Amino acid sequence: MDKLTLLIADDNVSDRMILRAIVRRLGHYVLEAEDGVKAVALFEQHRPDLILMDVFMPNMDGEQATWLIKQKAGDHMVPVIFLTSLTEAGQLADCLDAGGDDFLTKPYNRVILQAKIAAFARMLALHKQVQQQREHLVREQEAAKAVFDSIAHHGALNLPNLRYLISPMSIFNGDVMLVAQHPSGGIAVFLGDFTGHGLPAAIGAMPLSETFYGMISKGFSLRDVTTEINRKLKSILPVGVFCCANLVELSFRNRTIEVWTGGLPDNLLYNQRSGEVKRLVSRHMALGVLSPQRFRYEPYFIEMDPDDVLYLWSDGIPETMNPQGEMFGDERMFEVFADAGPAAPLFDRLVGKVRDFSGQSVQGDDHTLLQIHMISEDELPSVDDHATTHAAGGGARCWSMDFELCDDSIAHFDPLPMFTHMIMEVPGLRTRSSQVYTILAELYANALDHGILKLDSELKKSAAGFSRYYQLRQERLQALQSARISIRLQHEPEGEGGILRIEIEDSGEGFDYQQSSYTHHADGYSGRGLPLIRSLCSSFAYLGAGNRVRAEFSWS
Repeated sequence: MDKLTLLIADDNVSDRMILRAIVRRLGHYVLEAEDGVKAVALFEQHRPDLILMDVFMPNMDGEQATWLIKQKAGDHMVPVIFLTSLTEAGQLADCLDAGGDDFLTKPYNRVILQAKIAAFARMLALHKQVQQQREHLVREQEAAKAVFDSIAHHGALNLPNLRYLISPMSIFNGDVMLVAQHPSGGIAVFLGDFTGHGLPAAIGAMPLSETFYGMISKGFSLRDVTTEINRKLKSILPVGVFCCANLVELSFRNRTIEVWTGGLPDNLLYNQRSGEVKRLVSRHMALGVLSPQRFRYEPYFIEMDPDDVLYLWSDGIPETMNPQGEMFGDERMFEVFADAGPAAPLFDRLVGKVRDFSGQSVQGDDHTLLQIHMISEDELPSVDDHATTHAAGGGARCWSMDFELCDDSIAHFDPLPMFTHMIMEVPGLRTRSSQVYTILAELYANALDHGILKLDSELKKSAAGFSRYYQLRQERLQALQSARISIRLQHEPEGEGGILRIEIEDSGEGFDYQQSSYTHHADGYSGRGLPLIRSLCSSFAYLGAGNRVRAEFSWS
């Protein structure tokens, strides 16, 4: 057994002499104090391994001294053996309540004292080993968290219309908040909550965030992203572990929002002008529960007002407990919005209400809150600002590609990510990704929605019509027969830049484009696509029966 330093605190000189002789004979070092005040001072100065503490002493008794020493020791283990002739159970219990770990009764027995010292020496050695392992684990977790944060939190959290709170209850966060700008110029958001807390709950966030950021940057739809995340989590997570989530895509150009909800508490869309609250109620099971064959993507489609603000939160906030054991609850969350005035600082108010309710008690779950304002697309930084240009000699410069989709492929396959990836291999075009993606997306959507599905954009001029538009779209996609969309892409270098030619033809009947007012900018939520394309392209024209369109995008 290693040598220990023992502090003997006793106002009786003869008792101290007896204990000192026994302890030194066992090979340990000795410190002596004649009262509680001196005992506390010696502890602060020398940090002994073990304390033999008399209960009754002048100036400060043993119970008071032990309580102070335990406070000063913090996480450091300092066993205290009370020296006493007490036999009454209540008095002995008071000693333990003050922080005592054992008793030694008078007169002192050398064999018993030796056995107690040896037992506590083993406990101290074990505690030291556990502390070393804990410190090593903390260092490993901090290193792992740095890697985790670089993967999971490198998105667009600094956008001017966002405000957020991320408050994990441990080093790792079971909540996941991901924000990325879509090549179309909109914002995609993932707010998720894995079962459990800490590292086990955070493990699934790394493949999830890589999938989310990678697919959004390539232009995949929210449907494809959500479906792929569910497939991946189902394949890697153990039974009983899943991720409750809300996924949102906001299109600031069209002032629309697409929301998929799976297992989180009700979130909301709040209008600052009217005070109207639209609840986003969970419709689906959490991600990672259902197999790909059983998974369903059925989102909300909502038109947004310029005064709308989206609020998303994890269940840790409504499940915050007060000292009486009550939960804050969903209704208190919604009361904050119901009682708010037009210019109320709702984010701060909500956080303050939850904090006041908890009474500053220890956090029992991860807390995540996100606020997104509806703003003009011009107020957001361009996706191009984050792009990097290829080296001057890299990538493909002169190429062409022909692609055709039919029936089921049209209904279930989105070709835009593939086209975007190909186009971004052209040196210089990567920094124009949002413009190119917008042209492709609008042209393809016109060919599909209007050329083949014969949907009327006028439906989008009302909230009810907006929902009806997407309902009809889904129904007609499932009933497609003998439909076809052909896409031809061609790029040629020109000077220090190039020309990207896009030609899309659909199997629809076309329209009389020479007599149409398609060039005019429409009000509301419809008729914006073609004027926008014309403003981006160096040339734009309908051909044939109006079911074929050709556009050129020049860059330098």
